This record gives sequence, C-alpha cells and structure tokens, in this order.
Amino acid sequence: MRLASRGGRAFVHRDESTGWDLESASGRRFPADPMAMYAHVAEIREWLATCSATAAETIRPEELDPPVPKPGTIVAIGLNYAEHAAEARFDAPTELPPVFAKFPSSITGAYGEIALPEGGTTDWEVEAVAVVGTPMHDVAPEDVFDHLAGLTIGQDISDRSRQFSGPAPQFGLAKSYPGFSPIGPWVVTLDELDDPNDLRLGCSVDGELVQEGTTAKLLFSIPRSLSELSKVLTLQPGDLVFTGTPDGVGMGMNPPRYLTSGQVLETWIEGIGRMRHVFR
Repeated sequence: MRLASRGGRAFVHRDESTGWDLESASGRRFPADPMAMYAHVAEIREWLATCSATAAETIRPEELDPPVPKPGTIVAIGLNYAEHAAEARFDAPTELPPVFAKFPSSITGAYGEIALPEGGTTDWEVEAVAVVGTPMHDVAPEDVFDHLAGLTIGQDISDRSRQFSGPAPQFGLAKSYPGFSPIGPWVVTLDELDDPNDLRLGCSVDGELVQEGTTAKLLFSIPRSLSELSKVLTLQPGDLVFTGTPDGVGMGMNPPRYLTSGQVLETWIEGIGRMRHVFR
C-alpha cells in the first residue's frame, strides 16, 4: 500500500499510476487530511481490500504533494554509515550517532524546483525516511516496525558553509532551508518491501551516479535507531526520522563538489520509487 497526498488530500495508491482519493472513495470513513492517514494504516488496508479497482483514478507521481506535508517532528541521524563518517572526517560512532532536528518548513515533494541559498555549498544526502504510525516511547528494536506506517525516500539537503560555521555545527539550520527536506513520492507500507533492513538507495547529479548504498550497511539499523530515539522522545503518528546517508556526498570529494543552478538531482530507493529536483 502506498499512501500519498494530491492537492492537499489523502490519496491511496493501487500501483504507481492509479489509486483513490481516500475520503471520497471510502464514503468519508477516512478524512481528507493526509496527516490523518498515518495513525490508521491497518484500517485503511482492511478497507482497501474491498475497494473496487474499476473506481481507481489515473495519476502520475509528478502530480503528488509531499506525502507527509506537516510532520510534527523531523529527527535526523548523522554519521550512520562508516564510509560517510570517514569522508566527513569523523570517527564512526559506537554509541547512538549524532541526532539533530530538521524543521517542517523545509518539507517539499518528490518533484519540482529547489532554490539554492547564497554561498555555493549546497550538498546532497540520500536517505531512507521512517514514518511513524503509532505513538512510540521506549520501544524495543524488535517492536519498532510494528509502530511504523512505512518508509519513504528523502534528501537531507545541506548548506555546508552554514553547517560548519561558528563555534559549533549548525546542523538544523543548515538543513532546513525551504525545500531542503524533499520526501516522497509516497509512503510505502512495510508489507510491500521484501526486506526493510536491506534497501538499495542512491542518487545522481545530471545523470552521474554520486551515491549508492544499502540500508543493510547502516551502523544503527532502522529498528535500533528508532528504539534508541524512543528512549528519550515520544514520537507521534506522522513524525519523520531521516535514518542516515551513505558515502558519496559532495563535501567528501576531492575537490569538493556542490550543486549549482540548473543541475538535476535524481534520488531513488529500491521498492519505493524515485524523486527528481532541479536547483535554481
């Protein structure tokens, strides 16, 4: 099952090209607000089993809004791949990796344009993003997937100059410009994925592959990462957790490479889909 948003309304996909307006097709059993979907995944799946395929609408992924348009909380995990920690010149963490907040105003959809801030040091970071489905506090790793609505694709786009300016890193601000948290095109429920702990992911700039990896190489797996977060935080339905990026970011290259106006960033995760953004 794929949960999405079209025109600000909850939309459930039958496949990549067809689906239903959730409120209309369900006879108002479910509300139109996309944020309301994530606490009711089981009920929506049960309803979907009885929904007539002949009533499905045709839709392209490019027409969709961010599937989680107004998350209450966005948590991001840094240095969660050993190779990325090395290219960033940090030791790989042995305890919980660094955790920081991104701000909801940075959310955008899976397709479109993103404005570049001044400075010329905007970087890419492909990530698998966990979407919370039921409240989580002090949850054991083996129970984490039972609390998730699903996974989506994300980019933790970063202004490196701001990130490393000042006496201490400014992770949250550097990664929260408008459009710096693209997600989508939909949230895929875990039953649709062969192995949520082993998803291939990557991105390209103007067709050149720059990042490629698998979530199987996360230092702290998705269940372990969210379990550790839940020891402190209480995560709510619709909250997002960016789980870390593999190596291949621009600042790790010699010389460093950053995004420039007109460049196209394409991002993908196996079993979930693709995103495409143009920078201006």
